[in-house]
Amino acid sequence: MKRRSFLKTVGGMAGTCVFGAQTLRGLDAVASESMRQVTVGLPRRVLGRTGERISVVGFPGLALTHYDQATCTTGLHKAFDQGMNYFDVAPAYGRDGDCEIKMGIGMQGIDRSGVFLACKTKMRDKEGARLELERSLKRLKTDHFDLYQMHAIFTPEEVKQALGPGGAIETFLKAKEEGKIRYFGFSAHTTKGALAALKGFRFDTAMFPISFVDYYRMDFGKPVLELAAQQGVAVLAIKAMSKGAWPPGAERTRQWWYRTTETQDEVNLAVRFALSQKPVVAAIPPSFLDLLDKAVEAGRGFQPITRAETARLRAMADESLSLFRGAEERVALGDSQRPSFGRHCPHHESSSYPV
Repeated sequence: MKRRSFLKTVGGMAGTCVFGAQTLRGLDAVASESMRQVTVGLPRRVLGRTGERISVVGFPGLALTHYDQATCTTGLHKAFDQGMNYFDVAPAYGRDGDCEIKMGIGMQGIDRSGVFLACKTKMRDKEGARLELERSLKRLKTDHFDLYQMHAIFTPEEVKQALGPGGAIETFLKAKEEGKIRYFGFSAHTTKGALAALKGFRFDTAMFPISFVDYYRMDFGKPVLELAAQQGVAVLAIKAMSKGAWPPGAERTRQWWYRTTETQDEVNLAVRFALSQKPVVAAIPPSFLDLLDKAVEAGRGFQPITRAETARLRAMADESLSLFRGAEERVALGDSQRPSFGRHCPHHESSSYPV
């Protein structure tokens, strides 16, 4: 399916316009494609079998929950101007779709053809997924998503439901026929959940935590990376800048549910570690605009991680706490209940898991 320019809405409130209304006119298809390949210092990689090229650092839509609309709009435009074309959001981010709404407004004036827009659904049934898809399209002021993902998979049972008769995958497939979705993906937070998804359907992308702490403490992520590489599935690394769980009694320097690397030096190491793992295509930083700026700086200067730097990361991991061990062990033992990680995130729905 060709990527389309969007129609400009005439009249009505500005908040109801489709973003991308200022797309340059008069450019032929070749010129438009050339524009999409231009970067401003931020490298791009091929997104697996799709052939698309996305920035090695993606915009974390959950970040928008922390700021007012003006700050969000500035942050979105700044990211685009820095060469970022991969923007990710979900209806579960913020209360009542706060982040989707802010992104839809904030992306006004950005050329839609230069954006690779990703969204998600936590609904595992056909009807629920359709309702979320249509609502998200409206909030984002667009007529299609470049990537649509099953959000926050933990257990194989969830995968079975989503792929079974009457499951969310039926909405995905129908929406692709309608031109509303271009590629399919999922995000998962346990090895068993991710492997079940990879084995159950031919997804284009897999979003999974690739953090040096959990990678070195318990090989977390290795089986997922291996199978994704075999299948030609692009991996989008979440928690790339995680420094693990907060130690008991530690002063929380940032109101967030896990520790993050903070100095530019540590951010460089963490981001470069994630981007050095095959088949990782992009890293998603924690949901703060100041950390996004540091991740962009790390992405600009990307070089494969060295042995000496790997040794340093291993030492840092030894002094950190695993973020995912509890959920990983519970699901491995057959516990089908979803962890309530969201309670640690004050700006996120209490029953959901922040990505």
